[in-house]
Amino acid sequence: MFCSTIIASINRPTLPAAVNSVLEQKFDADDFEVIVVNDTGIPLKGFDWQNSPRVHVLTTQRRERSVARNAGASIAKGKYLHFLDDDDILLPGALEAFWQLDQKSEAAWMYGCYQSMDHTNRIMGEYYPTVEGDFFAESVAGELISLGASLLSTERYFEVGGFDPTFIIVEDFDLARRFTFSTKISRTPELVARFRKGSEGSTSDWTSFAHQEIISRENTLNQPRVYSRLESSLRGKSYWRGRVGRIYLASIVRNIQLRRFLVAFDRLLAYMLLTRHYILSSDYWRGLRRIIQISPQEYVPFTGSE
Repeated sequence: MFCSTIIASINRPTLPAAVNSVLEQKFDADDFEVIVVNDTGIPLKGFDWQNSPRVHVLTTQRRERSVARNAGASIAKGKYLHFLDDDDILLPGALEAFWQLDQKSEAAWMYGCYQSMDHTNRIMGEYYPTVEGDFFAESVAGELISLGASLLSTERYFEVGGFDPTFIIVEDFDLARRFTFSTKISRTPELVARFRKGSEGSTSDWTSFAHQEIISRENTLNQPRVYSRLESSLRGKSYWRGRVGRIYLASIVRNIQLRRFLVAFDRLLAYMLLTRHYILSSDYWRGLRRIIQISPQEYVPFTGSE
């Protein structure tokens, strides 16, 4: 089987549209399935899509999206996993575009371009990221290629441990950091998904974003060989060296506040090595000054234009 789409849901009214956007794919090259993980703990109403042989429904008991997605992945048969929110949709031709990309790419993460919409389904914008290859530095800096517009290798997903259930809001950022540590990404120029933007109807606890993002970044910086991996990823990327430098400076301050002086000193050495002569570059300082917005109204999807 080529792809397993996993939709973790609390049975929002938009769920049928999300499921049907996958079932209506005109894709004959290989098989696919939809796994709906109902995290309400209450049986779903009788929807027509539940009668499709492609659909499997699991029920979890309000365990949040990381556990729900891992549960769905545990029964998936696809070579690739696709995680779609229950208020987003897969655009026509998406699976065919990914299948065509798979024929010529060896990357464990494939993605496509995407649109945003508001709560009335009005299209607000289109995003055409162009980044390919090494995405580790960008993910450490706080950027993300939306999982709803991506297919992830099932084998690689389980190698990195899937979603960390301790995260309830930055779980996708955290997975991306672990995934891209030793994985390249590839891109199709086709529009493959449409995502809902804004706080109306959102179930995400954005007040927890900043704290959980700090924990995820600290976990990443604690990984063995992370400095050498960042050096490899940052080669020729002065702007992103500044963005990663900001992460290190924030970590230094945090660890001093927590009286973890040895960790702070280690971060300082890494920061100095990463910075070196790049401190003379205007792109480096532009990256160092960049602040990521953390509200659903202000967050701008990654485009790779920096």
